[in-house]
Amino acid sequence: MKILLDECLDRRIARELIDHEVITVPKQGWAGIKNGKLLKLGEQEFDVFITVDRNLTFQQNLQKFDLSVIVLADFITL
Repeated sequence: MKILLDECLDRRIARELIDHEVITVPKQGWAGIKNGKLLKLGEQEFDVFITVDRNLTFQQNLQKFDLSVIVLADFITL
């Protein structure tokens, strides 16, 4: 599976995604590209896009992209 990591994520996360091809947005040469265009580019080469941008689901109609999107949520354990 080809995974695209958003530029707002620590690139070291890629090491934890064993058995997958993981590329960061900056390494792909797409740093600074806005979400709509980024998703359009991503769907051509990747299976999954991982981000922490919670607003993405409100700003984009994700169903129109042929790309799975995972939005990681912050959580605190007490």
